[in-house]
Amino acid sequence: MPYELIAALMFSTMMLMLMTGQRVFGAIGFVAVIAALLLWGDRGGYDLGFSAAMKLMKWYPLLTLPMFIFMGYVLSESRIADDLYRMFHVWMGGLRGGLAIGTIGLMVLISAMNGLSVAGMAIGATIALPELLKRGYDKRMVTGVIQAGSSLGILVPPSVVLVLYAMIARQPVGQLWLAGIVPGLMMAAMFILYIVIRCRMQPELGPVLPAAERDVPRAEKLRLLGAGLLPLGIFAVMMVPFVNGWTSLVESSAIGALAAFAAAVLKGRMTREVFETSVRQTLAITCMFMWIILAALAFGAVFDGLGAVRAIENLFTQQLGLNPWVILILMQLSFILMGTFLDDTAMLVIVAPLYVPLVGELGFDLIWYGVLYTITTQIAYMTPPFGYNLFLMRAMAPPEIGLMDIYRSIVPFVIVMVAALTIVMLVPELATWLPDTVYGLND
Repeated sequence: MPYELIAALMFSTMMLMLMTGQRVFGAIGFVAVIAALLLWGDRGGYDLGFSAAMKLMKWYPLLTLPMFIFMGYVLSESRIADDLYRMFHVWMGGLRGGLAIGTIGLMVLISAMNGLSVAGMAIGATIALPELLKRGYDKRMVTGVIQAGSSLGILVPPSVVLVLYAMIARQPVGQLWLAGIVPGLMMAAMFILYIVIRCRMQPELGPVLPAAERDVPRAEKLRLLGAGLLPLGIFAVMMVPFVNGWTSLVESSAIGALAAFAAAVLKGRMTREVFETSVRQTLAITCMFMWIILAALAFGAVFDGLGAVRAIENLFTQQLGLNPWVILILMQLSFILMGTFLDDTAMLVIVAPLYVPLVGELGFDLIWYGVLYTITTQIAYMTPPFGYNLFLMRAMAPPEIGLMDIYRSIVPFVIVMVAALTIVMLVPELATWLPDTVYGLND
């Protein structure tokens, strides 16, 4: 049987298993090991899984994963996010759409705390959404704001998804995180600009808060500012030593986890329940990601052995005569299609064995492509009819917000995100400038 046909059979079998509801790592790992056993016998099949496990365990930057997840859960479980939103409430309530703008700011800081879009969605839906609706904000506007803002969690460091991409693409985590900063902040600024313009054109969408709610003593405003910016301070304490080369990435992640823990203790919020929940969630999510990475490494090893990447490159460039940019755009469109029924990690581990090496063979920068991948999955999360974030929002939203409201709410934000993706594709320096500068790659 030709190797190309074997590769296609593996991919279709894996997709079929996923459609039947199997766990992502189980479907991918099972197909990889069975294919290795059939192709290379007992020794080859067993060695494949063992070597993938050893490669995973020896990957030192993986230690950042539990540290950052723990940091995020400590900050969220200790209700630091409540202080953040109260700060935005007081400081920005006097602007049209000010609370919506503050919600985007909240989501950026939550992203810097946690690195997972689900955490931002949960905090936004439970803290911001009721407040916005109570103060007369348009329900479609606010559901769109929360969904779009929460998607920043997989782009702004410390992004857990970029850690996964780094492992599969064999790229430095630090460079990927730095590459996500400028595009992430640019996208947040574009969201804010849209809110400002829309609320200026239609003031009823985001009314100004009554003066009675905004008139608080200056001392209280300053106290809220300090409390609200605490996560930003923790992020600075963690990232400044790393950017300046004083600490390694793993050491910085440990500093971040310790700083978050110390902040919760000093504020009197580190209870036994908060600590236990944070540890349990950290263990659960870390183990989930390790299983997914292990399965992806095994699957990628089989594809490398089959030479599938070279065959697909030859198909696209030689037989079909496609331009590398056309191939890249087709890849991004396939991500959006898969995003209708898969989450970001599943999308990555399914196609990474094909896409990542192919991107390198086509001459594109893999750090830059990591940013393109995350932005595209953000778009896929929110693309009707089956975007992952759409159903999360429906599960968390109050009854008066229907599924059609959620679908309509996200359309303008998807357009903004497509514009951001296009800008990053046309100006790769937006993603590559900061890591190149910090790591001295331009010297």
